[in-house]
Amino acid sequence: MRRRQFITLLGGAAAAWPLAARAQQPKVPVIGYLANGAGVTAYNIGAFRKGLSEMGFVEGGNVAFDIRVTDQYDRFPALARELVERKIAAIFAFSITAASAAKAATATIPIVFSGAGDPVKLGLVASLNRPGGNVTGTTNLGVELGPKRLELIRELVPQATIIGVIANPAGITSSGNMANLQAAARRVGQELIVLHASTVDEIDTAFATAAERRCGALLIDVSGFFINRRDHIVALAARHAIPANYPTRDFVEDGGLVSYGHDISEAVRQAAVYVGRVLKGEKPADLPVQQPTKYELVINLRTARALGLTVSDKLLARADEVIE
Repeated sequence: MRRRQFITLLGGAAAAWPLAARAQQPKVPVIGYLANGAGVTAYNIGAFRKGLSEMGFVEGGNVAFDIRVTDQYDRFPALARELVERKIAAIFAFSITAASAAKAATATIPIVFSGAGDPVKLGLVASLNRPGGNVTGTTNLGVELGPKRLELIRELVPQATIIGVIANPAGITSSGNMANLQAAARRVGQELIVLHASTVDEIDTAFATAAERRCGALLIDVSGFFINRRDHIVALAARHAIPANYPTRDFVEDGGLVSYGHDISEAVRQAAVYVGRVLKGEKPADLPVQQPTKYELVINLRTARALGLTVSDKLLARADEVIE
């Protein structure tokens, strides 16, 4: 279901209730859902509902959502303030950027986030084990995955003398990711070109530039903006015949070559469980920030063959899933 359809259905359902029936309904807690487009995919909304249901909360029954969505990162502060003005019970923030905006808007309303990046370095929490304050959540510390993803694409495309990285500079974790990747590239003598993109046109330009500069492979940085446009990105990689490593399996299921990362929907489910615990009276300060214990390597063999790549038996044996 598309985001616009989903939100329309939510609003339409509420409008359909008879006025008298609505007047008789007991007041239910409202959860602010602050996200980019990737946060309102059917997978992630479903995972959020699942986590809440595990804690006894059902949307439309004993809890309600107020969903605010934008792919313009500079809009998050205003949307966060709107949620705070509604005096909602808790805020779920899909992405570290959304969480930072929410924290700037309130020091009292509980905030639970799910995103990539180090929440300690970014000032969201005091520590992973003892967050303190009103913020906790789940993080994959995505900045640490860069070296591994670089290693994997070099193993898949050993002949690539130049590797490009497409990053979204609007994300607050982007600079840390790039510094980490560049350090890893220097250690192995790999030439790395960073290409910035925060609009669809800039994504097109980044791919064209990568082709012009003879990049033998690409890394797509972690960004909700990119995840929400994965069909477009995968199509560009195919059009330019550039092998690419992606941050989530969604890209590979849509025809991308390879991905290495955590299960985002599972992280959203875990965050929703935390939201449920907060609604039951627990404090974010006492809930440790959770991290995934497993990362998935997914390879699309059809795409590898189309690119003329041979995937070694060793790499196939390490894959968690191989798409034939």
